[in-house]
Amino acid sequence: MLSPQFHKVFGVAFFLLTCYAQGNPAGIPPVPGFTGLPEDGIAEAFISDFPSFDNNEMEDVILQLGSRISRLEGVLYLEGKITASGRKIFATNGKTADFYTTVQKCKQAGGCIATPGNQGENAAILYFVKQFNKYAYLGIKQSVIPGKFRSLSGAELNYTNWYLSEPSGKGKEECVEMYTDGTWNDKKCNQNHLIVCQF
Repeated sequence: MLSPQFHKVFGVAFFLLTCYAQGNPAGIPPVPGFTGLPEDGIAEAFISDFPSFDNNEMEDVILQLGSRISRLEGVLYLEGKITASGRKIFATNGKTADFYTTVQKCKQAGGCIATPGNQGENAAILYFVKQFNKYAYLGIKQSVIPGKFRSLSGAELNYTNWYLSEPSGKGKEECVEMYTDGTWNDKKCNQNHLIVCQF
């Protein structure tokens, strides 16, 4: 049985590969047998003729994938495509979308929309917001009580970083965006903001 760490690494790998579907980063050779990915998702991607492995061979493949992903992570760190805080990895493809499309894109990649649970995670997301100079939606939405917000899982927020006098939408602004200073604002969900996922 594959470990949860393998699934996390595999999800990040697919997201990062979609970022580079149009070409390989310098120094990273293409994955043998891997068919090119479409720019807008991973639904059409597959590994052709993927062989079956025994446990030892599977461990070797996982180690090789881990090594390749580490190299790719190094390139992407340098190019500002991923950040990390604690046990979470945050990634962006630099594209924008509305809230619901962002949620779907992150889910397709095996992650979820970025939701900061502490100051360090907020700073990791802020890195992208500053780098691309674009606001980003967070995985936080208004609950059934107007003006009260929860994570998409329904859990209460243990950490918040609201801008002064926010939230102020009085029930009309159901989503949450991050400003370029790292503070939050309640906002309608139909704006195009930077896609930031967490894994």
